[in-house]
Parts: sequence; C-alpha cells; structure tokens
Amino acid sequence: MRMSRRDFIRTLSATGAALSVAACSSSGDGGGSTVRFGYIADYNGASLLAIADERGLWKKHGLTADPKVFVNGPVQIQALRTGNLDYGYIGPGALWLPASGKATIVAVNTLTYADRVIARPGITSIRDLRGKKVGVPEGTSGEMALNLALQQAGMTMKDISKVAMDAPTVVSAFASGQIDGAGIWYPLIDTIKEKVPGLKEVASTEDIPGSAFPTAFVSAAKGKPERDRKVVTVLQEANDWRAAHPKESIALAAKLLKADEAKVAADAKHVKTMTTAELVARTEDGTVGKWLDGMSRFFVRTGQLDKAPDPSSFYAGDLYTKAAAR
Repeated sequence: MRMSRRDFIRTLSATGAALSVAACSSSGDGGGSTVRFGYIADYNGASLLAIADERGLWKKHGLTADPKVFVNGPVQIQALRTGNLDYGYIGPGALWLPASGKATIVAVNTLTYADRVIARPGITSIRDLRGKKVGVPEGTSGEMALNLALQQAGMTMKDISKVAMDAPTVVSAFASGQIDGAGIWYPLIDTIKEKVPGLKEVASTEDIPGSAFPTAFVSAAKGKPERDRKVVTVLQEANDWRAAHPKESIALAAKLLKADEAKVAADAKHVKTMTTAELVARTEDGTVGKWLDGMSRFFVRTGQLDKAPDPSSFYAGDLYTKAAAR
C-alpha cells in the first residue's frame, strides 16, 4: 500500500530527525559565519562543496562551511525544518518537498540522468517486475525513476510489491537477493554491479526524451537573505570553476568522498553541468521554471503533491540572478 504524503512526513520526522540531529549536533546553532551544509555522497552532491573548500571560497566571502553527509535529500530537508541544518543538496526525486513549501531552492546545480530501475538476472523488463519485491528509498529520485517506468509501462505501484528502505539498505538487499528490483541511482548501481554483475537496467531516466531532471541546493523555507546571497555566490563561483576544470573537479570530489577517482568520473558521466551564466539565462527566460513545473506536475500524478505550484513560490530565482550580477 502506498504511503501518503502525511504518513511519509510523519515517518521522516520520527526516523530522519534522529539522523539529522546526530549528523549536525557538533556544528553549533548555525548563526554567525558558519553554515551547516548537507550533501549526498556522489558527484552532484559533493563537487561544489569540495571545490569551494579547496579554492578558499567560503573564507573569501566571510563564511565557514561545516559539511555533513546524508543518505538522501528528504532527510536533509527534515534537518532544515528542525533547525539542525542551514543548507542541503537534493536530487530531482525530492523536489516535491520544496514544491510543497518545506524548503526553498536557492540554486539549481545540474541536470542528472543517473536514476534507474534495476532488476535481478533473468528479469528483462519493467513488466517482469509485476508482483515482485522492488526496493526504493521513498521521496527520492529512485522512487521517481520507478514511478516514471511504471507509468510508461501502463502500470502503477499497485502492480508491484514496493519495499521502502534507505539507499544503503537497497544495495545490501539487492545483493543478497532479498528484493527482485530497485529504484536507485549511480554511483550506488556500480556498487551493486560488483556484487550482482548480471543485473539488468530495465528503465532509465536517460531514455525519456525531452525530460530534464534538475538537482538543487536548498535552504529553509524562510531563509536569511544576506547569508543566502553569500552562499549562492560561493556556489556560483565553484560552479564556474567546475565547468572550466571538469577533471580537477572530479579529483576534488573524490578526495572529499574518499572514493576511487575512476568511480567518481563514471558517476559524473550521468551529469549535465551548466555555467552560472547559462543558469541565469535559463532562469530569466523561464526554462528553469519549466523544468520545475514539469517535475511538480509529475508529482501531482504520483500523489506527492495536490497541485503544481508556481515555481517562483519555491525557487529563489531573483536571489540567484542578483547574486550573479554582483
């Protein structure tokens, strides 16, 4: 049975808050010049933070960053809402949370096409998962990919046996044969392939023509304007350095993640980066708004949103463009 939005948030409050408090308890109250910044351990989530640290961008703008790793975006948004985090990183599958008023997007990061539905050897299509156990981290891009695949096949979540679990548990459960399929993303899929080399990718966000899946940085719904401006400026400068130095950016992300550089490079292949000037232009001409509106309308179809809000209600586009103009 599908978990409602209310039940999901209630569950997240009970389980995710404990994780977020533990992850952030050493960083003080978030005031002054220190910003507690959440990220996910992949290229999208880590690269700009790694660059900003290496290039001294936080200090340049009078800030100190306290980065904290999380398993997904929804837990970071819960930490924002409980005052245990100042900023976070989310993938496209968690965009329904800012769209529902639980956070504000302060910067678009990349477009990502890393999400897949995978299945055990012998299962060759999404239809073959009918009635089978499929693990998925709820509220994430893994669930997004699964919903998209089911819709394309004329199926719904009722046609499978969905098993809600966090991303690391998906890896271990798939490897041990406890589940038949999963909605999950790279680089975790590479980890699973090492354990189950014959797995099949039965659906991919790369196979949906004309679709855009933005990743983003978020703050609490009611932010601090001057601090937000400084943080966005840091992200923009790091973003442009990443665009100009892709190989070096992969190396710095690998260093932060304590991961093999080749694996981070493989992860980065699923990412479309844009310069700050491109993101400003796409904000001003309404393209970013169309991306976000497309995601919101998808989440209406899945029941995660009641209606698609105006993107300007949860994307601080003016903040982003003004920060770039300074």
